[in-house]
Amino acid sequence: MSQQRRERRQQREGTEKTAGERNWKLIAIIAVIVAIAAGAGGFYYYRDQHKYDAFARCLSDRGLKMYGAFWCPHCKEQKALFRASFKYAPYVECGIEGKASGGQTQVCKDAGIKHYPTWQFPPTGAREERVFELWELSDRTGCPLP
Repeated sequence: MSQQRRERRQQREGTEKTAGERNWKLIAIIAVIVAIAAGAGGFYYYRDQHKYDAFARCLSDRGLKMYGAFWCPHCKEQKALFRASFKYAPYVECGIEGKASGGQTQVCKDAGIKHYPTWQFPPTGAREERVFELWELSDRTGCPLP
């Protein structure tokens, strides 16, 4: 092989990318796209789960109270309506761990709570024993829904 042919071949091989190099770049691009998609999905999931945060805080600020028990299926239904925002809701736990449906905390005994969930509305202290839709709570309290 002539010297010129060798030089041209070396130049050509030096500028051409191997299949392995192309694959790594493709894998890196796909990884970046997947990471961006996962981040966006996580953001929208978090936003959806916490869309009632301000509403739940408003209920607490207005002095409402929800009395419930960890074992109560209707309380679980009420909590589910708030999604992750329930941690800001004005909740009073009446159940005692380890005593299923038989035990009740002293706070709830003193308040005269008999059924769950029980909502207490200020300023009159009126009570209702049922699951409320969020729009009903909004209407009764003036707390805006998102």
